[in-house]
Amino acid sequence: MLPIDIDAAMNVATQAVLLDDPELAAVWNHLRHVNSAESRFARALRDTIDQLLNGEDTGRYDWKSLYKTEKTHAGTLVEIKLQREFKFDDGVDMDYRIAGIDVDCKYSQQFGAWMIPPEARGHLCLLVWANDEQSRWSAGVFRVRDEWLNFGSNRDLKLTVKAQYRDKIAWLWRDAELPENTLLHMDPGDRAAVFLQRSGQARLNELFRRVQNRRISRNVIRTVAQQKDYMKRVRGNGGSRSALRKEGFLIMGDYESHRRVAAGLGVPVPLEGEFVSTRVTEVGPQDTRGAVLLDGRFWARARAADAPAPGPSLPSHTE
Repeated sequence: MLPIDIDAAMNVATQAVLLDDPELAAVWNHLRHVNSAESRFARALRDTIDQLLNGEDTGRYDWKSLYKTEKTHAGTLVEIKLQREFKFDDGVDMDYRIAGIDVDCKYSQQFGAWMIPPEARGHLCLLVWANDEQSRWSAGVFRVRDEWLNFGSNRDLKLTVKAQYRDKIAWLWRDAELPENTLLHMDPGDRAAVFLQRSGQARLNELFRRVQNRRISRNVIRTVAQQKDYMKRVRGNGGSRSALRKEGFLIMGDYESHRRVAAGLGVPVPLEGEFVSTRVTEVGPQDTRGAVLLDGRFWARARAADAPAPGPSLPSHTE
């Protein structure tokens, strides 16, 4: 087994839990050593929330707009997505088998409100929390012991972790960053201006005008466009990229050539399935601002005082 990553920076309570429970430590250690585990975990949670919102068909972007039955279904979706992402084996008595040990999975959008079934008593639970408003998530491993539980009177006899015993959770990641739900967190006036547009193309154009220098996910594009061919509405040849070029906008995707342009301009670099919009202006080669060479001229991020003017084309995804 790989050595446990106990170090001085780790929460003291987590250290104590790992040292006290070898099985829990084995599961915790396995998850910590999975390649790119934190980013993959975060993406699975983002995808779960987006799937529930179903923006392409509903235009929804806020967890509060979900029906109660949809929120209840979130836990099952998280369980399924994590198993698919990390290829956990099926458990014998619980959801998963990790490092040869049965582990149940419980998700809550409200921190601390994990509903643990009676049959999980004595077993390990992977406790997961994510909050779209806070753009934060956490995940930890917990041994289900009676003395650490509230025995509720709910119909399903579900159990919860007593607040004073949450230090018995060995946190894998605590208050980690959840990929941003751009529509939820953008300025309300800007959001209203986007959705006032009548066509999907006009809504996308307005989105890229108003949300600059921030990562915009493919799901946001899908929600705003509400069209099956939503990706076509971003590209050139009639999409936002060509429509806004006359105003000096560059809309960079996740191509490596586009990422290099974003890095050169000093804006967030698009990750997989993301776009970043920024307005540029032509500058001289002596300009000290971060500049990139496109179409044989130097360009930098436009300031508010810079008048809109046609911008350059982006390199193709093969360059």
